[in-house]
Amino acid sequence: MITQVKEYIAHHKLLSKQSKIVVGLSGGPDSMVLIDVLVQLGYNCIAAHCNFHLRGDSSNRDAAFVAKWCKENDIELFTIDFDTNEYAQANNISIEMAARELRYNWFEELRVEQGADVVGVGHHQDDSVETILINLIRGTGIKGLTGIPVVNRHIVRPLLGVSRQQIMDYCSDNELPYVIDHTNEEELYTRNILRLNVLPTLEKINPSVKKSIVATANNLKEAEKIYDGYIGSVIQSVFEGNKIDIEKLKDTYSPQSVLFEILSPMGFTPALIEDVSNNLDSISGKMYYADDYRLLKDRDYLVVSDIAKEGVDDSEYLVYANRADENIPFDLTIKSEAYSSNFKIQKNKAVLQCDFDKLTFPLTLRKWENGDWFVPFGMKGRKKLSDFFSDNKMSLFEKEETWVLLSDNKIVWIVDRRADDRFRITDDTKTVYIVSLCK
Repeated sequence: MITQVKEYIAHHKLLSKQSKIVVGLSGGPDSMVLIDVLVQLGYNCIAAHCNFHLRGDSSNRDAAFVAKWCKENDIELFTIDFDTNEYAQANNISIEMAARELRYNWFEELRVEQGADVVGVGHHQDDSVETILINLIRGTGIKGLTGIPVVNRHIVRPLLGVSRQQIMDYCSDNELPYVIDHTNEEELYTRNILRLNVLPTLEKINPSVKKSIVATANNLKEAEKIYDGYIGSVIQSVFEGNKIDIEKLKDTYSPQSVLFEILSPMGFTPALIEDVSNNLDSISGKMYYADDYRLLKDRDYLVVSDIAKEGVDDSEYLVYANRADENIPFDLTIKSEAYSSNFKIQKNKAVLQCDFDKLTFPLTLRKWENGDWFVPFGMKGRKKLSDFFSDNKMSLFEKEETWVLLSDNKIVWIVDRRADDRFRITDDTKTVYIVSLCK
């Protein structure tokens, strides 16, 4: 098996002979085989053990075993203790996810601290098969069916080419000690159920089912290269800022696939993404929700918004002749200039230029409200802001983020949209008041 792992490392260019490796060492057979094989191959390894304190005395037993083995084999060991339950509760995540985050965050800190090149972990072929099945059950795209990645930033997995049985045989043949985590034999987690029940059933149908799944995953990895190239270029053309252009999306080979790659990282489920794809031609106004994001079907765009920013901001801020409140949620620059016939009027929606003497200070800055109206620059009659929004085909999200600057309860400027004609510069203007929105 050592030769097999050596060839796998070379094929995937995981390590160089000079590589320094932090090896995640739990004490189980997978990690014990990983560090033993890497040492046999001449790599510079340091061990890292996490005690998650989830299994009482067994957790401490594992820590003691790893410490004893590393000392006997002259391998430098780093250890850390975590209160995993507290971390999970504080971050509102599962115990599994908490342990994963704690483990990998610390591994990366240790890698940087010790000047190591990579972190090696003991995932093997069976782990990858189980991951594929888990993703298949939950719903996934092509990437989720390619299994555990061999390389993920600074994480490398040299044992992905060998099976669990090969690992156990290596331990037996080389009298390599290890500890057993008995929770792996309990049907507490999805992965355990798959390993203990589902895969044995599939092997009754096809004794080589694991190899078949791995072969299929490898085929999909090759197809993924083509897929990623196309999807990447398409996303750049249809998705800008927080808007997905519906007509451009419909012209792609697979709008649903493009939507999946844009929206799934935001937490939108495959079923929800399919619903969005099926309703691209529906009337505007429909809303879709993930945990942290929402998506609006507008006239010409699908508009994504962060739910954390959702809600009405009823705050009001004061704007003075030469400055604004420090707490204003965006940057404004304010200045005044004497007016002359040489003064240049800017045609820039992000800049307000108006007659200073027509203003009553301090001005008020707030979100727009129902019933607000103004006199659009260049016009004489009043216009409701709601009608202005409709005329300009503004989305619900854009309306929610619209601010107005007022003087004595009269709108002077719809920020970054339009100025009010009542405060315009005329030949009688002496001083120009200039407010610029810094983007």
